[in-house]
Amino acid sequence: MPENIPVSVCWFRRDLRLHDHAALYHALKAGRPVHCVFVFDTGILDALADKADRRVEFIWHSVREVKQALEQLGSTLHVLHGSARQLIPQLAAQLGAQAVYCNHDYEPDAIARDATVAEQLAARNIDFHRSKDQVIFERDEVLTGGGKPYAVFTPYKNAWLKKLDDFYLRAYPTERYFDHLASSPPGALPDLAELGFQPTNLRELAMPCGMSGAATLFADFVARIDRYQQARDFPALKGVSYLSPHLRFGTIPIRALARHAHYTGGPGAQTWLSELIWRDFYQMLLYHHPHVVNHAYKPQFDGLAWGNNPDWFAAWCAGRTGYSLVDAGMRQLNQTGFMHNRLRMVTASFLVKDLQIDWRWGERYFAQKLLDFDLASNNGGWQWAASTGCDAQPWFRIFNPVTQSKRFDPQGKFILRYVPELDHCPDKFIHAPWLLPRSEQLRCGIEIGRDYPAPIVDHAVARAKTLEMFKRASG
Repeated sequence: MPENIPVSVCWFRRDLRLHDHAALYHALKAGRPVHCVFVFDTGILDALADKADRRVEFIWHSVREVKQALEQLGSTLHVLHGSARQLIPQLAAQLGAQAVYCNHDYEPDAIARDATVAEQLAARNIDFHRSKDQVIFERDEVLTGGGKPYAVFTPYKNAWLKKLDDFYLRAYPTERYFDHLASSPPGALPDLAELGFQPTNLRELAMPCGMSGAATLFADFVARIDRYQQARDFPALKGVSYLSPHLRFGTIPIRALARHAHYTGGPGAQTWLSELIWRDFYQMLLYHHPHVVNHAYKPQFDGLAWGNNPDWFAAWCAGRTGYSLVDAGMRQLNQTGFMHNRLRMVTASFLVKDLQIDWRWGERYFAQKLLDFDLASNNGGWQWAASTGCDAQPWFRIFNPVTQSKRFDPQGKFILRYVPELDHCPDKFIHAPWLLPRSEQLRCGIEIGRDYPAPIVDHAVARAKTLEMFKRASG
């Protein structure tokens, strides 16, 4: 491109789509030719110990789809591999860009990265524009009457809904300005091996990736959203949307989902909208209280006397605790990168309240395994379950894993999907297999303690110990 023609750069991050994309819209509407770029950022990738990471593969497929879509429009996606802090300013200068556009990211490391990029761009006299895109309301848009961030979800939700109107749900019509995309020949796309990663079982799991995968899943969910409220807590049912990885990586815009839920109405859609509001709530909390990344939201619970038994933690990670619903949930996570939301609460509560293991251990394990891992939501969910966060599960209310199992997987269908050792266990005992009499174990061909673990703790004893631990910390 001739040097005398000013251009812009649109930096894609957790927004891997072309339609209803705030930063792309603003870049295109400015009228200068727009170059699109994505960086496989070594600042993030180098920290991933498992080189068969489903997230990296999901991103790779989604990036490839964006690149192909841009090439059909006569442009391309510049796909780089290295430090985004260095590569974005370098590319902008190389292209002769007047401005770089991207969408806000609210995680502390991302904020620090963007500050470095902004400083380097400013030194080159290149503007840096950032837009709200991954949430409906961000930062200071929903505050208390006293101008403070909310610390309880329900008042936040009420204020969120009161503020909501058509303006906040309106799509950014990027397609009107696609003719402002910079003409570029197709660029190279590094494969997973070049990025230092290996293929996972995403193909075997038939995981729909990219913009097209998100559209397919959304259409499927729309047809059953009326049943969401009744079905969402039962892991054996197809009750949830399965859109969380797509929300995480922005292959579908949050505005489209919130718009559909808001205008559809009814218990199912409104319950789902409430879940979307939780996402905004946790992003707001992380932005205003970045200390929660490594500390309890409530300082008094930073000093809890955790037992942190490494053998118990290993058993929890492997799905070998002897509590069948907990084990099924952990095995689902390990095998698929997904865990049903009800089971996230059950397994987290079990780690903290039954095993007395620091919630941060579990949070880190989920961060390694979840395909939809999002720092704000993962941290918020763990601190809720651990009773250390704002608007948390009260510490004196402790999930009984057997009761949860009987209530939400009454026939054991989900359990048997991931704990096949219990195939021949009578239905009556599938939620607490250690209660199966020894004679019955022999008849069924399953010996507790050999074929399937005995429970590593007694829930009643563990509950009493946890209550005392929290009572001491509470003063």
